[in-house]
Amino acid sequence: MIMVGKRVLAIILGGGQGSRLHPLTESRSKPAVPIAGKYRLVDIPISNCINSDIKRMFVLTQFNSASLNRHIKDTYHFSFFSSAFVDVLAAEQTPGNSKWFQGTADAVRQSMHHFLRHEFDYALILSGDQLYQMDYAEMVRKHEECNAEISIATIPVNAKDATSFGILKTNDKNDITSFIEKPDGSLLKDWTSEVSQSMKDQGRNYLASMGIYVFNKELLVKLMANPKTNDFGKEIIPDAIGSHKVISHQYEGYWTDIGNIDSFFEANLGLTDDFPQFDLYSKAKRIYTHARMLPTTKVSGTLLDKTVLADGCIINAAKIEHSVIGIRSRIDAESVVINTYMMGGDYYQPLEEIIDPSITSMGIGSRCFIKNAILDKNCSIGDDVKINGGKHLKDTETDTYAIRDGIVVVKKGAVIPNGFNI
Repeated sequence: MIMVGKRVLAIILGGGQGSRLHPLTESRSKPAVPIAGKYRLVDIPISNCINSDIKRMFVLTQFNSASLNRHIKDTYHFSFFSSAFVDVLAAEQTPGNSKWFQGTADAVRQSMHHFLRHEFDYALILSGDQLYQMDYAEMVRKHEECNAEISIATIPVNAKDATSFGILKTNDKNDITSFIEKPDGSLLKDWTSEVSQSMKDQGRNYLASMGIYVFNKELLVKLMANPKTNDFGKEIIPDAIGSHKVISHQYEGYWTDIGNIDSFFEANLGLTDDFPQFDLYSKAKRIYTHARMLPTTKVSGTLLDKTVLADGCIINAAKIEHSVIGIRSRIDAESVVINTYMMGGDYYQPLEEIIDPSITSMGIGSRCFIKNAILDKNCSIGDDVKINGGKHLKDTETDTYAIRDGIVVVKKGAVIPNGFNI
């Protein structure tokens, strides 16, 4: 078996301003958005790297990077005698460049001088806003065995989804021969590729790029020397096909691109399924995050159904159904929570504030009804509040909440007064 970990440098792209995930990205970068009650989005690619024995990682970002910096600094500590690290590289102005990142490739180009201080044979380029569990070492081994210059992780998709992705066509040797960005449905008949029988049975005959790449170091350095190309998916990859050996690495597991509020909401609530597609309970594919010394969760008189509860919660609700309840959450008596992702709190309020009737305490008060909602960190929801999200609501933006595709998103630190109705 070829040991690849020490020969690979991982580059995790933090994405742009994250406007489609607004207001969750109002005060934090996309990779720092909390998921699954206790993790951050960036924990997914970092954990995949660690599980693949790839332990040298850079995270590139340029918007609201303070909380991301803090999370990574507090979380990923490796042995003093190890070469392992996770470093955040925020966009920086230099004498030779005064621009923000102009795209995924430009972000890598502007940061190349940091990468080249390290020895590596392969650059593994990842997205910071996807939910999946993959063995990158297997991808690198296949890349090396095939003498490839670029490998692209691909996932079979059906005709409906194919129009939303970059679609690749392969030959019988798994070489990628052509690429089309978000093709019209009328063109798809010419874009099928060889996939497994189980994928064929599901009608998933088209290979979509997952935005996960392995580059030979020499080629990446050469390609980054061209300042006119700013994006991997739109320019670098299409231009490389035909002039370089580019292969497909097919992946058939669970994968979702968390691009907007709706997909973020569905991905989180999917964790409440009896057998969730994203497996947080796998020993071999564990997800790492900040180790908090929190007390156990305490539940009194609450009917729980299809609910995920994180650590350190105090729950006195009447019912919680099909919901994810994050760390340090507090829900008071007679409240009902349905189809909701409550991110929880960064800290516990002092008891004197909780019992003070003049202060709206952090968490959900008494006799509330919350449905189809995302409650960002440190929200204070008063008593007798009704939030009933759904398609009947129009998209809205206020100081304390936003509505996106029928999902009510209460903003970080927002205070919703007693009796408020959405």
